[in-house]
Amino acid sequence: MALSRSVSWSWKWLPIAARSTSWWSHVELGPPDNIFGLVEAFNKDPRPEKVNLAIGAYRDNDGKPWVLPTVRTAEKRLLDRALDKEYAGIMGYEAFRKLAIELALGKDAEPIKNKQFVTAQSISGTGSLSLAATFLRKFFPNEKVMYLPKPSWGNHAQVFRSCGLDVKTYRYYDSKTCGLDQAGMYEDLKNLPERSAVLLHACAHNPTGVDPSPQQWAEISQICKDKNHFLLVDMAYQGFATGDLDKDAAGLRKLVEDGHKVALCQSFAKNMGLYGERVGAFTILCDSESEVKAVESQVKICVRPSYSNPPINGARIAVELLTDPGLHAEWLKELKTMANRIMDMRAQLKAGLIREGSQRDWSHVTNQIGMFCFSGMNLEQVEKLQKEHAIFMTKDGRISMVSLSSHNVDYVAKAIHQVTK
Repeated sequence: MALSRSVSWSWKWLPIAARSTSWWSHVELGPPDNIFGLVEAFNKDPRPEKVNLAIGAYRDNDGKPWVLPTVRTAEKRLLDRALDKEYAGIMGYEAFRKLAIELALGKDAEPIKNKQFVTAQSISGTGSLSLAATFLRKFFPNEKVMYLPKPSWGNHAQVFRSCGLDVKTYRYYDSKTCGLDQAGMYEDLKNLPERSAVLLHACAHNPTGVDPSPQQWAEISQICKDKNHFLLVDMAYQGFATGDLDKDAAGLRKLVEDGHKVALCQSFAKNMGLYGERVGAFTILCDSESEVKAVESQVKICVRPSYSNPPINGARIAVELLTDPGLHAEWLKELKTMANRIMDMRAQLKAGLIREGSQRDWSHVTNQIGMFCFSGMNLEQVEKLQKEHAIFMTKDGRISMVSLSSHNVDYVAKAIHQVTK
């Protein structure tokens, strides 16, 4: 029956489904993640010669993920024990927490001997940084700003901002030398406001592969001490950079020896290959027993509404590798294997560029260290590599050295020469 023209329109005559509108129609499409967007483009590219130099996860010489043999052994042992799956507790697996900070600082470090530290197991390195940022937002007594090296890992700024901190930078990388901008870095650290929060990469700086020398670490420590800066150290690559756990921790240990009450974020993704297990740790050094108790109580309060407690499987694997003498010795050899392969790829890439006739100085390829090489190529050259040679890398010219192999390094060297000559 038709409605009379005199009858007023009313929403109540419509079915409920017709009346409702989407709750999320206002949500805009977000930009793709830089790294994983590249992976998607790489996967869709049909060219058989394509090379993905973007992802930061170790690959063997055949381009395959490598699960460490020690990890496989540890997994089998844990399975045979038929362990329970109970919660680890808010702070995580206790045995792992103690071993993690000992690995970073050394068993004889003063904060460990004096029990002046709080360590929480975290959701790998990113989770550790997020926990650090949450704690600092709540309790850092000065300006809520984190000063990052320029450049820094692409996710650093996002993590800190999402947790409510502002982000600013200090100079770090010299694009002219593809090395450390020592003068700029020192000047900026000296000019930061007193008692600023400063992030430092412990080793294998991501994305540049440029690390301070031992002498520079000592000078950085003194500058920060003079300015009373608070130091947050991101250690994602201990043992993976040089193959030597102690050498890769030397910068951090110098800071601690000099009296800095640092906070530390650790990841075991790279050095144990536990990428998907998400194994990490967050540590704060304290001044007293009462401070330890207070800080630990507040870290728990930060963790509880976030992820409640961390997963146990990866932490159990890490404990096996750190406590069993036989497995530990084999793990150290595996670290050397990974680090040496990366250094070999650096040497082969440099040699290939020279062999192709490049007149550019590529010494930074072998001077830099760790998973990544900051090639010095500009955006136009990077885009040309992708378009003309099916070689995919981040826009800043960062090369993931673990993606190179004896099968593709000559092709990559030739292509880089073609776009940079």
